Amino acid sequence: MGKRSDSLLFKFGVIFAVFTVVTIGMSGIAMYFTHMASYKAEREKSVKQVASYLEKVLTVDGNDFAYWQEYFYPNTQKLLVPYTFDETSIRLARKKYEQLFAQKYPGKMMGIDISFNELSDDVKYAYTVYKHEYYLEKFEQARERFNLAYVEYVIPEVLEDGETLSVMYALDSMREERTVDGKKYIELGITVEHKKEEHPHEWESWTTGRTPAGFDVFDNEYGKDYACYLPLYINGQKLGLIGVEADILKVNKRILIETVKLMFCITLILIFAVSLMLVFIYKRYIEKLYNLKESVKRYSQGKNAEIASDIEKEATGQDEISVLALQVSSMIFELENYMRNLLETAKELRDTQQRADAMNELAIKDALTGIRNKTAYDNEAHQIDWNIAEGNAEFAIVMVDMNFLKRINDTYGHEQGNIAIKRTCYIVCHVFKHSPVFRVGGDEFVVILKNEDYKIRDALIKEFKDQIAEISKNKDLKIWERVSAAIGIAVFDADIDTSVDNVFRRADKAMYQNKKEMKAVRD
Repeated sequence: MGKRSDSLLFKFGVIFAVFTVVTIGMSGIAMYFTHMASYKAEREKSVKQVASYLEKVLTVDGNDFAYWQEYFYPNTQKLLVPYTFDETSIRLARKKYEQLFAQKYPGKMMGIDISFNELSDDVKYAYTVYKHEYYLEKFEQARERFNLAYVEYVIPEVLEDGETLSVMYALDSMREERTVDGKKYIELGITVEHKKEEHPHEWESWTTGRTPAGFDVFDNEYGKDYACYLPLYINGQKLGLIGVEADILKVNKRILIETVKLMFCITLILIFAVSLMLVFIYKRYIEKLYNLKESVKRYSQGKNAEIASDIEKEATGQDEISVLALQVSSMIFELENYMRNLLETAKELRDTQQRADAMNELAIKDALTGIRNKTAYDNEAHQIDWNIAEGNAEFAIVMVDMNFLKRINDTYGHEQGNIAIKRTCYIVCHVFKHSPVFRVGGDEFVVILKNEDYKIRDALIKEFKDQIAEISKNKDLKIWERVSAAIGIAVFDADIDTSVDNVFRRADKAMYQNKKEMKAVRD
């Protein structure tokens, strides 16, 4: 996976993929909002057309609708319209009305021989029930056919206080149910307060007698709807308002689906086009670069100058890659010429370096113990300071200080003191055998703990103290061989330490604390 992700073709693929995603995303957003504006305008026009269609349905039979409303409006509580009905039920209701009319008024026609007001109440009742079923079915059919949220015919009212504005839902495509004597009927005459500030276009339509520009927008638990209102006139008399509402969420969903489909098609086209482009780029350029890379790799492995001739043969064309191949070939020939001189120079440098290393070893080596000295410690500390600055330091410093060295030198001589120093050095080097040990003073040793010794530092400190305690109590040894030493340790803390010197001081302080605990403070 690592090699694949480092390849130029893969990187080009990622670039084109990002370009494709961004292009599709921006195109999708632009298409969505463009379609939204277009479809919204189309939907608004469609809503008004549905209102006009329903107006024709109600006015096509002349005064029939006016007769229906005349009886319906004051008698909503006594009218019983079945909650469930179909076309057969409507035909039966019509037949019932016509039979009742023929029985009561044989040979007569309503509107010609007899007016609606002259009809008996039972005939008016049968007529109103039949017409209500007929008109309500038309409203419900329009709602389903045009995928609308709501269709209604309302009669605006001003209540007795003269200020409260309400509407009676005369024809409501969303039926409400009531039960009478165990039978289900439609709840008629539902009256709801409609405040002018919440339904401005509805009341503007009623007061002006015209369909206003724009819509009332309702955003409630049922969704977000656009509402259009058309005043209904019959014989010049304004009877009520036809209301049509469209569900905006459904509009948004439809537009989103269409946008996703279009984006999918665009995605396929872009993927195909990008794939062709990547194939072309690979064949025309990347393959040349790959061959050039492999040739350089073979040269770096075998240092065979004949590879330069192979590179020249493949450098066809005038593009930048061919020019680069020729330059690489020329460079290989020049490198061969330089190589001989470099080998000779390198041999001289190695000889010089060996002499310098020998001198450096003498400079950083303690003459008495053979371990590294204060200069070597300073060099190591300087290197660790670089690690601290880079934020990747993990180490601890151990400070060891011999006890009673001055007393041994003064009492038994410096030769015995040197033996004590060497013996202490041996113990330090034996315990911390995987860490560098430095003699930084006459009786002072420093150990820099890293890696495994760093992880088990507490165990190593205990081991050192145990060995010192055991040797100090060994009466078989000479006094200067029964060495004693205090030890202290400090762990690098990035929050408080900015250099090795900070850790060194804390280790030195810890060592002196240990020395006090051993009751062996230097005289």
